[in-house]
Amino acid sequence: MNTGQRADPLIGRLVDGRYRVRARIARGGMATVYVATDLRLERRVALKVMHGHLSDDAVFQSRFIQEARSAARLSDPHVVNVFDQGQDEDMAYLVMEYLPGVTLRELIRDQRRIGVAQVVTIMDAILSGLAAAHRSGIIHRDVKPENVLLAEDGRIKIGDFGLARAATANTASGQMLLGTIAYLAPELVTRGTADARSDIYALGIVLYEMLTGEQPYKGEQPMQIAYQHATDSVPRPSAKNPDVPEPLDELVLWSTERDPEARPRDAGEMLARLREIEAQLGIAPQVARAIAVGGPTVAYDGLDSG
Repeated sequence: MNTGQRADPLIGRLVDGRYRVRARIARGGMATVYVATDLRLERRVALKVMHGHLSDDAVFQSRFIQEARSAARLSDPHVVNVFDQGQDEDMAYLVMEYLPGVTLRELIRDQRRIGVAQVVTIMDAILSGLAAAHRSGIIHRDVKPENVLLAEDGRIKIGDFGLARAATANTASGQMLLGTIAYLAPELVTRGTADARSDIYALGIVLYEMLTGEQPYKGEQPMQIAYQHATDSVPRPSAKNPDVPEPLDELVLWSTERDPEARPRDAGEMLARLREIEAQLGIAPQVARAIAVGGPTVAYDGLDSG
């Protein structure tokens, strides 16, 4: 255990009389994630503890409970399971399934450009999970590589549904979360509104990033990037990577149209098109095994790392 782990006051603590905190996994702008033992069911879980400035806010607490309940109702092989939510003294927490592996962000960082077959496999899984959410009327609002988990056993899951919405519930100015700027749909920049098509735009940016190893827009200030989302068209990934097949080029362009009406209406429609592309290219999604690029992790908010 390193010095930071020893200094963390939550290590060893019993949360809500049920969850024994074992080790810290990751820390983001919204929460810190720990491995814990559920003493009642005798299993390992991921315990996400919200930072104090959020836990103390009544508006956040109300929205957090609402979003956690919605996420817990989702049942899909490609969605991180939510088991419990609660408040222990001044600490708001969320309990999720523990999935050792790497995030998609780590995979991109390690491989830079991901091979087409693996990109298709990952996209198929993300879209399947997102389609289940959209069918249930749940919008993710924070689709990005940090929230996609590639487990050691080959499972691919998306997590953190609705938590960005809970975290911004009390921002009177409508201030955008800096970590999500790279995946922000134009309508969120111009109107501050989101629906399933906003998730599709973000996923189109993720697809571009997997194929090219970089994000389409860059800027010294977050608002410079936001402005490009609102005014520019995402370029074809093949301009950066000539190995990208034309159908995937077109899928990126379709999903990142600036006009929401021109995009797929939801993840189900985009998944149907991806399945057509799989058949067209002769690619069958494979079980994608996580690449060891560090210690075990779980999907977490990573809101300050975008």
